[in-house]
Amino acid sequence: MISVMKRVVLFLMILSLAGTTFAQKRTSKTKKRSAISKNTKPKSNTTIAVTQTPLADTSKKAPVFASPIDGYYKKTNMLSSKPSPYTTLREADVVFSKRIWREIDLREKMNQYMSAPQARLIDILVDAIKDGELTAYDPTPTKNDPNGDKFLTALSSEKAMGKLADSSLVDRFDKKTGDKIGSEMKAGEFNPDSVVRFRIKEDWIFDKQNSVFQPRIIGIAPLIKLRAGGTYLDFQPAFWIYFPDARQILASKQVVRQNNDATGLSYDQVFLKRIFSSYIVKQSNEKDERIKDYAQGIDRLYESERIKKTMMDWELNLWQY
Repeated sequence: MISVMKRVVLFLMILSLAGTTFAQKRTSKTKKRSAISKNTKPKSNTTIAVTQTPLADTSKKAPVFASPIDGYYKKTNMLSSKPSPYTTLREADVVFSKRIWREIDLREKMNQYMSAPQARLIDILVDAIKDGELTAYDPTPTKNDPNGDKFLTALSSEKAMGKLADSSLVDRFDKKTGDKIGSEMKAGEFNPDSVVRFRIKEDWIFDKQNSVFQPRIIGIAPLIKLRAGGTYLDFQPAFWIYFPDARQILASKQVVRQNNDATGLSYDQVFLKRIFSSYIVKQSNEKDERIKDYAQGIDRLYESERIKKTMMDWELNLWQY
C-alpha cells in the first residue's frame, strides 16, 4: 500500500515538472516571433520618390538697429504738452474791451528767435497748413469784411503757399494798341527768410469776475511785400490764421533761445506770457483808421506808445490806494 502511494506522488511530480518546462519553451518562442516581426520590413514592388523641400533657416534674423539719440536724453515733454486753457469768460463780466492790431518785427533782437532756422515760426505755420492741421483765411477786403481779417473765406494749402511766394504785380497790355489794360500777380518761389514781420489781432479785456486786464490773441498773419513795376509796396498779410486753432500746434514747438537750449518754452507760452517785442499799428475807432493814416515818420511810433500808455492808465485808474 505504501509503495503504491509513493508511485502516485512520484508520477504527479513528474507531470508538474513537464508542464513547467513546456510553458517556458512556449514563452521563449513567442518572444522570438515578436522580435522577428519588429525587425522585418514588408517588401513592396512599387518605389515612390519623395522630394523634401529644405526648411528656411529662421534662426538668423536681420539685425535691428536703434536710431541714435541726438543728445543724452529724449525730449518728449514738449511733444506731449498742451496749451494752458483760458479762464472762462462771460459777456456779462466784460466791462471794457479794446481791439488792437500790432506787428512783430523779427529783425529786432528780442524777436530773432522766431526766425531761427531750427524752429522758424513761419515754417511751423506753413507745415501745419500743408498737413491740413490749420486753415488759412483770405485777407482780401470785402464788403462784409473791410479789413480782411474776420476768417470768412478759407484758402486751400496751394493758394496759401501761392500767396507766400515771392509775387510781383505785373502790368498787362493790349497786344494791338499797347495800352495798359490791367495788372496780375505773378508768383515765384517761397523764401522763409523773406517773412520778417507778423501781424497780430487781439482783444484787451477787463474781466470784473476775476479782476484781470489781459489780452486774448484772435489771429496771426505773416506779412509779405508785393512788387509793382519793380518797386516794393507796403507790407500786406499773406493770409490769416485763427490763433485758438493754432495753440495746440504751437504748444508742442520749442523756441530756440540764445542763452539756453533747454528753455522749455513753447511758442504758445511765448505769446501767452508776451515774451516778444511789438508796436501797435491800429486800434478800434469810429473811423476805422490806421495809425499811418493820420501820423507819419517818428510820429507813428509816438502814437503807438501813446495808445499803449492810455490802456495802462485805464487799468491803473481802476484801483484806489
